[in-house]
Amino acid sequence: MKTIKKISILFLSLVAFYACNDEQLNVDNFDGNVVDGGLLDVKNTALNYVVGNPGPYNVNIRVYQGEAKTTSIRVSKTFYSGNFVSNTVDTFKTIAISNTDQNSFVNYSFDFNEMVAGLVDSDGSPLSTNDGDYLVGDYWKFDYFVTNSNGEVLNYTSTKATVSTRFAGTYRVLQGDYWRLGVYYANYFPDEVIIESIDASIYKHNGIAAWPDGNAFYFTVNNDTGAISIMETDPAGNAVLLNDQPIITCDNYGGWMVATCAGSDIAVKNDDTGEDTLTLTVGYNTAGSGPREFYEILEKIVD
Repeated sequence: MKTIKKISILFLSLVAFYACNDEQLNVDNFDGNVVDGGLLDVKNTALNYVVGNPGPYNVNIRVYQGEAKTTSIRVSKTFYSGNFVSNTVDTFKTIAISNTDQNSFVNYSFDFNEMVAGLVDSDGSPLSTNDGDYLVGDYWKFDYFVTNSNGEVLNYTSTKATVSTRFAGTYRVLQGDYWRLGVYYANYFPDEVIIESIDASIYKHNGIAAWPDGNAFYFTVNNDTGAISIMETDPAGNAVLLNDQPIITCDNYGGWMVATCAGSDIAVKNDDTGEDTLTLTVGYNTAGSGPREFYEILEKIVD
């Protein structure tokens, strides 16, 4: 890819117009003041492959055209498990760009059978066709090679499809309530929350309200009832701290909570759209001061 030498004010205006809030915009291919082409904005850089749901899974890509017109995208795939890296299937998908006159959106989809086809494990045998054989954290990496009149270039951004469990993913915050010493404060929650799979049963909630860094808590979900159990220790056995204070939960400290614990700590599956919801209440108590409580209703974002 060519080095960025300078970017004209006109181009900056165009990027502002087209990209809006696209944080993943790849702006590596420029030649002087003219966009060189081969520019992709991959909307799905991280996907959760949910064991038991073979797909299909979808990836959306915005194609930014320049003086050199992008005509196709070749997608390769590689599988990773711990320190093991499989062979690479060079051509997993080929996406033809039908309209090279303007920027456009393209997409492709895949299912589990397509994910494993053509890949081999450490002993040279084909990857298992039983998704239950894979570990949480295993992932497939999809790289994008863009063809234009200058040849083929590797796009900077890739997609990872990581083995996870049902409730892992990115969630929008439908409701976020925060109480400090019994006083309610609004607008303390981000727009989105990431829920990670730690193993087959434990989930990690990243961040809490307006404090995204250094704060996380863990929970399990009863797959039959949807009941959520907030953990007071992390998977390594260490006490969970929020803002450096021990976590409090509805199970053990419900009497301290201003937030109504009744009806909270529940996961509701949406098998029609995949937009599962999680309702969670946690908090912490500061010695000599008092409790802080956090109540969330989260809805899973489905592409």
